[in-house]
Amino acid sequence: MFAIAGPAMAANLTTPLLGIVATISIGRLGDATPLGGVAMASVIFDCLFWLFAFLRMSTVAFTAQALGAGEGQELRALLVRGFAVAALTGTGLIALQIPLAAGLFGAMGGSDGVTRAAKTYFAIRIWSAPLVLANYAVLGWLVGQARATLALGVQIAINAVNMAATVLLVLVFDAGVAGAAIAAILAEATGLAIGVFIARHLTGGLAVSRTALLDRPKLMRMMAVNRDIMIRTAALITAFLFFTAQGARAGDVTLAANAVLNNLLLISAFFLDGLANAAEQLCGRAYGARDRTAFSSVTRLVILWGFAFALAVTAIYALFGPALIDIMTASQDVRSSARDYLWLVALAPVLGVFAFAYDGIFIGATWARDMRNLMMLSLIIFLAAWLALRPFGNAGLWGALLVLYAARGGLQALRYPALLESSFAAEPRAASLPP
Repeated sequence: MFAIAGPAMAANLTTPLLGIVATISIGRLGDATPLGGVAMASVIFDCLFWLFAFLRMSTVAFTAQALGAGEGQELRALLVRGFAVAALTGTGLIALQIPLAAGLFGAMGGSDGVTRAAKTYFAIRIWSAPLVLANYAVLGWLVGQARATLALGVQIAINAVNMAATVLLVLVFDAGVAGAAIAAILAEATGLAIGVFIARHLTGGLAVSRTALLDRPKLMRMMAVNRDIMIRTAALITAFLFFTAQGARAGDVTLAANAVLNNLLLISAFFLDGLANAAEQLCGRAYGARDRTAFSSVTRLVILWGFAFALAVTAIYALFGPALIDIMTASQDVRSSARDYLWLVALAPVLGVFAFAYDGIFIGATWARDMRNLMMLSLIIFLAAWLALRPFGNAGLWGALLVLYAARGGLQALRYPALLESSFAAEPRAASLPP
């Protein structure tokens, strides 16, 4: 498990560093407006690209299942299908950038200055869409084969280039918000070039027959799973966009403070997501081999270690959270506001263990329909919690987010036993996973 989760955690930890570096670079300008603009636009891109994260999730699951079932020839076809979907989807996002920007920024409700800065960032970074989505396919394909070290290399390359280019363009060449957006494009292009090189080396080429690429049963199953994961992700994105929008309406300082705290939230989440990545691959492989024993063992391990990491991160934030906040922003108002809500962020890892663990388990088994339905119910619970906690202001908003974490994981935990029984009704085959 840790052969996959370890590299995934290391790769995931570099991702919030992007936000931290961008926050520090823009934050050192001493003005909350551009920092709020980058925060708003970054959240929009995180959510927009996250909507299509089914490319990574389903590619992990289908690749792992093909590996467990011994369908070696399907592996190459899965990557090429992913590239085709990425190209079509990314081009569509670029073509629709004007109405997308108008609708998204109108819904966010930020101040005029923040919105202008965010639109500048959006207009440039949107051109990275095909690259980002193709990288999703590459990373999912590598993780699905348990080649987590290679996936780590690609992810680190993307993030290292992004961080270096952001510092250079923003702080050295004084390119401001536009520089941060250009850095993201350069990083994604570099990552895709590395990913394609690795894939060609592993497979001897990416040529796939038309028959294998357009296999109807496999295409229909892929479309159904991708549809359900996309709807599930859209519901989750709705919750986070709502969270950001409410923070924006509370003022530029609150928006900037939430952006700083969100970086801390991402760090804790990516520890748990590393374990979820392991669950996706190992559960998918066990599912493809029809091995219930291995599947159940992975479930127990992911949850156990999830709580261990969550408690460690919570302790770190309780001890060093204020110092981390001071590093990320020079604004005294933003620092003070962020410290007021730090204790709520410190609780998030423990409440999120089930949510992340069962996400990985459900994806690996392609229980996408149930995942979709439970996420939609969790969204309703989140909105109800926000209404109840609204009188407490931004603290109530963070409280509602914690309720969302608990609802996601709790509902999936309740559904898991029935799905396990229905999916492994027959006798298990010999263990498919290495000892």
